Amino acid sequence: MIRTIAITHTHEVLTGIPLEKLQPDDYAWMWVDFNAPSPAESALLTTHFHFHPLAVEDCLHVLQRPKLDNYEDLQFFVLHALEPDSLRVVEVDVFLAHNLMVSFHSKVLQELDDAWEEIIQHAHDRKIWARGPVSCAYNVMDKLVDRYFPSLYTIEDELAELESRGSSESVEDLMNQVFDLRGRLLKLRRTIVPMRDLMYRIVNSQHVQSNTEHKVYFADIYDHLLKLTDMIEADREMTADLRDSYISLNSNRMNSIMKTLTVITTIFMPLTLIAGIYGMNFVNMPELGWKYGYGAVLLLMFSLAFGMVIWFRKQGWFK
Repeated sequence: MIRTIAITHTHEVLTGIPLEKLQPDDYAWMWVDFNAPSPAESALLTTHFHFHPLAVEDCLHVLQRPKLDNYEDLQFFVLHALEPDSLRVVEVDVFLAHNLMVSFHSKVLQELDDAWEEIIQHAHDRKIWARGPVSCAYNVMDKLVDRYFPSLYTIEDELAELESRGSSESVEDLMNQVFDLRGRLLKLRRTIVPMRDLMYRIVNSQHVQSNTEHKVYFADIYDHLLKLTDMIEADREMTADLRDSYISLNSNRMNSIMKTLTVITTIFMPLTLIAGIYGMNFVNMPELGWKYGYGAVLLLMFSLAFGMVIWFRKQGWFK
């Protein structure tokens, strides 16, 4: 589906204008949104708008890294949107010209719908929309970045809950949850860090059609991405600390088990030796014919075991 918005020179908002009737000289600026387009609609990027073939190729062959390319009087942005549940990345491509913005995305996105509705609802605010398509591009980028926060907040909530119930679950289950959180944080990092670098380039670029006032808004998005990056790094450090703590806890438990088994084995070693000697059943073994031999051997074995337990306790092996 292709949808259009045109802002007239009197700051009126018109929607649903066919592409063939959109003449740049008739409007102050326009936004054309390729919203989950069909192959035939995607071809209009070349046949109608005559965008650079490399930019069109980046649109049709997903998934590209967030970037900014300059083509004469046109800037081409590759942005990333996140699906909140799966953290899958959806590419959003933006073409920005003097009085035109074209967005292209293969899936329907709530962020683009919100930006679209905001233009319509604030049509009366000339101060905002008289700034042109750069302001519209900022609005789209801001909506995309704002959608990153809920996904990260969800992970932080799960991380806090994981810390609180650390003593009530097995180490194996806790480790699996920690590695799952680290994997999701890595997915977020792979999206947010390139977006941060892109926004830094936009703020410091001399090619983007933006004045100082516009760059203040882009700098605000850059600050949000810096905050997200810091939060991700802090969460990754916390998961690393939890992982190390669980590994240490598991090692301590294993050491305790090994110590217990070692004590038991050490106690039974001399008892097994005695039982082995008198279990050989040789003919010339005087103790076998002794009347009190059985009781004496049991007493000896009990005394050895009791003495070793007392000695191990004094050595602190049972602490």
